[in-house]
Amino acid sequence: MSLETVVEDIREEAREEAAAIRDEGEARAEEIVSEAEADAERVHEEAERETERQIEREREQAVSSAKLEAKQERLEARRDALQQVREAAQERVASMEGERRTELTSALLANAAEEFDDADTVSVYCRADDEALVEELVDEFDEFDGVALAGEVDCLGGVVVESESSRVRVDNTFDSVIDDIWEDSSKDVSDRLFPDG
Repeated sequence: MSLETVVEDIREEAREEAAAIRDEGEARAEEIVSEAEADAERVHEEAERETERQIEREREQAVSSAKLEAKQERLEARRDALQQVREAAQERVASMEGERRTELTSALLANAAEEFDDADTVSVYCRADDEALVEELVDEFDEFDGVALAGEVDCLGGVVVESESSRVRVDNTFDSVIDDIWEDSSKDVSDRLFPDG
């Protein structure tokens, strides 16, 4: 064997070894690239799922918020409508005249009279527009013999009667009657105005 043959054999072995190393490196590189692509695909899919979950959460929050806002607006509209009904009733009572006003004021005065024993210490108050009516009615009640009007009170009508000796005060104004009726029946009024709940 000549030196040239030995050198050529060594070179050939080196080339084969280099080719084997290169093939192994390329195979490993392909394996690394394949693993990286699979990892990237998993990360991408998880990111998509998380994005979809986030979108769904935000959508649910937006829907929930919109429903709550709509409910609040409905409740506010109902409160406004109920307030308008109450104000209309108050206006109607305030503008009541004639025999009906006399009957109601008399009934309220009679009810108040039941609370007092000593007419000497009783004071009667009414709205300014009803002074003549209330003076006339007070004169008709034996329980209020000698009682004169003590002054005005800001109300829709009716009377406030109080006694210094017994420290009793009876608020029999139309306002207090409306308040009592409203407290007792506002739910029924609401149910009639808004039967759908």
